[in-house]
Formats: sequence, C-alpha cells, structure tokens
Amino acid sequence: MAYYEPLPADSKIRLGLVGCGGICRGAHVPVYHRDPRVEVVAVCDILPARTDALIQDFFPAAQAYTDYRELLASPDIDAVDICTPNDLHSEVAIAAFRAGKHVLCEKPDAIDAAKAEAMKAAAEKAGRLLMVMRNNRFCDSSQYARRFIGAGKMGEIYAGRCGWQRRRGIPGKGGWFTTRAKSGGGPLIDLGVHMIDLAVWLMGNPRPVAVSGNTYCKFAGDQAASDSEHAQFGDRVAGGTFDVEDLAMGMIRFDNGALLQIEFSWASNVKTETRFVELRGTRAGLAWRDGQVEIFTESDGQLVDMRPAGAVADHGHARNILNFIDALLGKAEPCYQPQQGVDMIRILTAIYESARTGAEVRL
Repeated sequence: MAYYEPLPADSKIRLGLVGCGGICRGAHVPVYHRDPRVEVVAVCDILPARTDALIQDFFPAAQAYTDYRELLASPDIDAVDICTPNDLHSEVAIAAFRAGKHVLCEKPDAIDAAKAEAMKAAAEKAGRLLMVMRNNRFCDSSQYARRFIGAGKMGEIYAGRCGWQRRRGIPGKGGWFTTRAKSGGGPLIDLGVHMIDLAVWLMGNPRPVAVSGNTYCKFAGDQAASDSEHAQFGDRVAGGTFDVEDLAMGMIRFDNGALLQIEFSWASNVKTETRFVELRGTRAGLAWRDGQVEIFTESDGQLVDMRPAGAVADHGHARNILNFIDALLGKAEPCYQPQQGVDMIRILTAIYESARTGAEVRL
C-alpha cells in the first residue's frame, strides 16, 4: 500500500524549485518547462541572480524567494524540487513534509543515515511522496539490463563491481563540494550514490549487511588540469576548504551472500573517466559502461558476447523527473522507495567509518 496520497489525476502540479544552480537549470528546469502538467510557481535560491534568470528565461509568473521557509509557507505549492548543497537536502525535505508538500530531491538523500531516516519518517507521517534522484536507472541500457535480469537470464547474481573513476574532475574545488560539513564527503557520496544504486537495483535490492573500505586524499593541492566536464559543477573557491577524499575503495556484503566491490574518484591516475557496473551471474555476466551494456554468456557450447542493437539514449534525469510527476498524479509507481535511500546512506557513512577505523562495519 502506498504511504502517500496522490494528487487528483487531472491536477496541474504547482511546483517550487529550491536551489537554482547548475543541476537545477541544466537537468530539471527543461522538463518542467515543457510539461503542461506542471506549473513552476516559485523559485528559491540564496543568490537572487539565479532566481531572476529562471524567471526571465522560463517561468515569468513564478514568485522569487531567498529563504526556503517562506516558499514552503505558501499554500499555493503542491510539491518542491530540492537542488541545494547536500547538507540541506534533509533539512528542506523535512520542512516541506511538515508544510504538507511532496518532495523530489537531488542525490544524495542526506549526509548521514539519521537524517535519511528522518526524511523517510517525515514523508510517511505526512502522507507525502518522497523521491530522490536515481537517474541512472532510466537509461535505455539500464532498462534493458533490468529486463534481462528480471527474465532470469543472469541466474543467481553473486558478485560484482562498480565505480566512477575520474582522472581529474574535482567539482567546485574549495567550495561546498570539498567541504565535508556541507557535502558529507567527496566522490564516495557524490558519485557513489549513482553507481552503487544502479548495481544494487539491478541485483534486486538485496539488503546490505556489512562494508569495509578506505579513502585517500592525494590531490588537495591546486591542480589546474581537468579532463572532466563534471568539474564545472559547484563554485570554485581559491584557497578554500578541501577536507574530503578524492578516492574511495571498498566492498559491500549483502544478506544473500553477494559481494560488491566499489571505486570512486574525483582525481586518480587512470587512463580516462569512466562509469561502470559489472555483475557476475551463474548463467551470464553483465557489463554496463558509460551507458552501454554488454552481456557475456554461452550458447550451443560456445562463449557468446551480446550487445543490444540500436542507439543508447541517456535521458535519465528527464525520465526520473517524469516518473515523479506520474507517481504524484497516481499514474505510475515511484521508482524509488524511501527505505532504499536509508540503505544507501547507511552504506556510504559506514564506508567512511570503516576508512576511519580500519575495520569492517556491520550494518
């Protein structure tokens, strides 16, 4: 049974945007701007220039705010989309639920497990929808892999590895991305959410029971070189804070005996930036790499490699947001359940704890 009450199917969703920086403007705004089921009635950012730009370019009738609390006080808003720095995700979401709003939030869910659990509890108490961005589930290749696995063609998935490696791609160096109190950590919490979620989702969402890992910070100095378009995110602050890792590695064990190796870096001496999930099954193996998927199996006594034909589309953000809209109107099941968010943040924070103590952490 759903924990939230959808809006009437013929409603026009009155939406407020909280946090109007790069990810909001680049990945969220285009969806809302062209969807007639949504009306963006409010925009909020601590920098008025950002809200002014959105109003001028996309939403001329929207009200501008610099304090999200004032936005949430409006009775004319049904839902909010949160694209703030990480430390504010849970704070804004919980306040939104208390104000009776539905919530879509950018990843990560929160910067610690207690805050993720509080978000889940607040959503359920309010009877409002909570979704946190899981855009990689919606790539064509991910959907194909999910169908392949769901048909039983992988057999038992008992092991895998996943990661997002960057050679040089530190976002907003010296700003909130590299300040632990605001971000919750470095590439593990920034990139790990993406690929760990995709791997666990494809594995059928087994329950994590233990983790171990280590973190490193070797590129805190002012490195000018960058080969990643993602380094443009965040506002760089010369001489600012850099108290997070630039590389994290580890392992996650699940209740069904499966094991997942992980590796995430903003800066590491590898050949090139790549995102990947590799899964080992008893009937086939699977490799998802940069939006392409390949299957390794056997047929008629021969080893066979398979790759689905056709263009591979990566419209994950847009499709994820459309799922939020559909779920809010009672026309689809939400792709995300709040407990998945709690499990994710438990994994990430436990890996940081394992790195600190040098011991495995039981969940």
